[in-house]
Amino acid sequence: MKSIISKIGRPAIYALMAAAVLTGTTACDDMLDMKPQGEFSADQIDDDSVEGLMAAAYAGLQAHFFGNNEAFAGPSTNWIFDVRSDDAYKGGGGISMEANIHQLEMSNIQSDNVSCLNKWQNNFYAVSRCNKAILALEAAQNVSDRDNLLAQLKALRAYYYFDLIRVFEAIPYFTEKDDPNSASPFEYSRDEIFGFIKADLAEAYRNLPETQSQPGALNRYAAAAIHAKVSAFTSSWAEVDEYAGYVIGSGKYQLYNNFLDMSKIEFNNSYESIFAMQCSTANDNALINWCNLLNTTYSEGNLFGNGDDFFLASQNLVNAFRTDANGLPLLDGTFNNEKVTTNYDGNVDPRLDFTVGRIGMPFRGHTYNMSWTRAYDIYGEYSGKKGLIDPSSPDMVQGFPWGASSLNFIFIRYADILLLKAEAMIELGTDLDGARKLINDVRAKAARSVDPAYTPVDCNPSIASYKVGQYPATGWTQDYARRAVRMERRLELAMEGNRWFDLVRWGVAVETMNEYYRTESQLRSYLESASMSADETYFPIPLDEVQNSGGLYEKK
Repeated sequence: MKSIISKIGRPAIYALMAAAVLTGTTACDDMLDMKPQGEFSADQIDDDSVEGLMAAAYAGLQAHFFGNNEAFAGPSTNWIFDVRSDDAYKGGGGISMEANIHQLEMSNIQSDNVSCLNKWQNNFYAVSRCNKAILALEAAQNVSDRDNLLAQLKALRAYYYFDLIRVFEAIPYFTEKDDPNSASPFEYSRDEIFGFIKADLAEAYRNLPETQSQPGALNRYAAAAIHAKVSAFTSSWAEVDEYAGYVIGSGKYQLYNNFLDMSKIEFNNSYESIFAMQCSTANDNALINWCNLLNTTYSEGNLFGNGDDFFLASQNLVNAFRTDANGLPLLDGTFNNEKVTTNYDGNVDPRLDFTVGRIGMPFRGHTYNMSWTRAYDIYGEYSGKKGLIDPSSPDMVQGFPWGASSLNFIFIRYADILLLKAEAMIELGTDLDGARKLINDVRAKAARSVDPAYTPVDCNPSIASYKVGQYPATGWTQDYARRAVRMERRLELAMEGNRWFDLVRWGVAVETMNEYYRTESQLRSYLESASMSADETYFPIPLDEVQNSGGLYEKK
């Protein structure tokens, strides 16, 4: 069996280890095998060698195991699944480029889709790394801080499983105590697997410290934040309220002063960052966000490298940033009745221009124009901004990989948790006014971000009419509040890989997408044949895995 220790080197939180401690291959019957040759014995595991085990487990977040393409289906960004939502187009040079991702945008779900296979393999490699490290630590005699390390691994494993079960209808579930090669995807129900995930996270919350000495290491509140996300997916609102409350009550996090701060390296691991993948341009750019590799704007003059210009915002998303005379979103369903273009003279939420490029508007201190768009006639103009830093920064890689830098990717940020807490309060009906205040806190950040002196420049109030208002207490019913928090999540977290999963957990994915296809196809003709049915919400088990399973993955 061959080693799958990632060529990306160590995460920033652990020292590089030369020894290979994990193995695997791509076939189902041995990909998950946890009995590799050359593993450490219990008395060989000490504080030095354990760093390699931990580094391997954390490296699963980057999913850059053998090349570049499989990283697009990694846990970070999750953009190839967000093109399944009404927020984004695939982008690139045309519909035939990365045709497997085009299939996802069209809701043409097939079991031989390579993105489906990559997601499956990426996360099960990562799960197996966690399990191997847990086994080694449980047997080790010479490791300090073992409880902390075990808790980190169980939180990581829970996250990898969560990332799988919100994509696939059925998955095998196994821990360090089980034989993965006999684990059937039909052994446990989805509810049971969610229960196992939550149990790992609850244990991690109890055993993790409030603060870790190494940047990026999961702490108690990161585990709580993941638990809140998992519980939201199962509509377990009391649990969301509880675990989001732990994060908020910790006092460790706060909203950014300016919306642009999430795209500044100097704010890595601070303010809103609760759970983040640590990135670096050291060691030949080994630790950049490879998942985001294609998603760099074309850019006149190759400011960000040549760029591939994938993952563009939809017109529907851009229109959602419209606001009324009071600076509030249009929650009555009319936001898409008018198209926001360069000539639009109505009010918009400034988060629009911190999220996507618009022709004639600033883009990291430069002016976005037609030369920045790669396939305007097919996909339009709305290149994503959030993963890109100021191109004049010495930290930005020149050339390939395009737009790469040491900017961390944040899996969960504080605004997300504030909005989940608000959503739980609304669904429980316990404190509608408290939920309103949390939503307004997030909106206040958007309002104070309209500062053309803040560099690099990304908004222009002399061109756009920015207006963000606060929700008043009057008329704040449960139904209105529910619509408000759902729209706020869309605006605040746009292009961060959350929208599709929100639509699924709200139970509105099919109806939302079919309406989106109907209206958006008037602008994007390639969407005319797209449609979604209820049985296309989740992926089937990848065909390669079924064929290599010896019948284990075939439902009897």
